[in-house]
Amino acid sequence: MDFSSTPLFLAIPAITERLFAAQEVTFQVLNPDLAPGFYAGEQVVIGENTYLHHPLRVWLDLADRLECYMRVPERADPLLSITFQKKEPRKRDRTPSGDTEKYGAESEFQRIHKLEEPYFLLDMLEALRSLKLPSDARILDLGVNSGEELHLLDLAYPQNTFEVLGIDHSESALELAKSRFPGYLFLAADINALPADLGQFDLILSIGTLQSANIEVEPVFRRLLKHVKPAGHWILVFPNCRYSAGEISYGARMVNYRDPELSLLFKDVTFFRRYFQKHRYTTTITGKYEVVVTARSLQGV
Repeated sequence: MDFSSTPLFLAIPAITERLFAAQEVTFQVLNPDLAPGFYAGEQVVIGENTYLHHPLRVWLDLADRLECYMRVPERADPLLSITFQKKEPRKRDRTPSGDTEKYGAESEFQRIHKLEEPYFLLDMLEALRSLKLPSDARILDLGVNSGEELHLLDLAYPQNTFEVLGIDHSESALELAKSRFPGYLFLAADINALPADLGQFDLILSIGTLQSANIEVEPVFRRLLKHVKPAGHWILVFPNCRYSAGEISYGARMVNYRDPELSLLFKDVTFFRRYFQKHRYTTTITGKYEVVVTARSLQGV
């Protein structure tokens, strides 16, 4: 199929029909390298032929929404040959959310490396650096799991020596974290019932934890308020994606929804943003696959 001069809204039905019949489709499009700076759908004249430009991102996004792998395109100027292949149906993880080893050392979750995702890596570094943490800052990481994201602290503040406490309910994941960061402290505990003697912190960090089904978000947050210093800060990260079949797919999903459904994500982000703005924090919301809520205290400024 040749879609090199076909609008996307006409190409999609043909692609989906072929996928339904054969689970794989190959089609030709204009090589986007031949039209840098053009927007999707703009006409490009090459010799006597007129084509429609589509950045490679368009086909990657379409593959994602159609739940397909997109193979590396084959080039035959002025065209590219693109192949979509349907993924195997996603098997729902039926491990109870209260199972402490659902995200343990032997779980599928350990295959995911968020620091290899450019948006997450760069947004988190920007958020951390914006806080201008003191060299001896105390940091609490809720839902630290195996601790891989703690490398962000070294990247953002290579000269600093922080006091870090990581809390998670998976003891096997914490063993991995201890091996990675022997100088930090790690505690196995239920986030819904945190110990009262944690003390206060310059930064409370939580990556993809407060939206978990077994977390009572508002009660947990209100109990955390006594553990942040008056001039302390927050970074809360909420997933806006799902990891499946080796790839990241955009958009938060609700149970029994195939396509992104963002209402719960917006509800949680709005709750925290409103609180922070009422209590003398400047708040920024960044991210794509992970929504990063950064709250910087104005006390002491």
